[in-house]
Amino acid sequence: MAIWVAIILIVIALIAGLIGGFLLARKYMKDYLKKNPPINEEMLRMMMMQMGQKP
Repeated sequence: MAIWVAIILIVIALIAGLIGGFLLARKYMKDYLKKNPPINEEMLRMMMMQMGQKP
């Protein structure tokens, strides 16, 4: 019976680790994108003007 308990505990720990890792990665990415938003059309237009190209 001890083998079954060990297997169940390992599976539970694996599932908890996957869920915890997913939630931590999600929070990190949300904070990262809030601090560094992706390039939008206005930013791209400004970069092109700085390089001497007409958008």
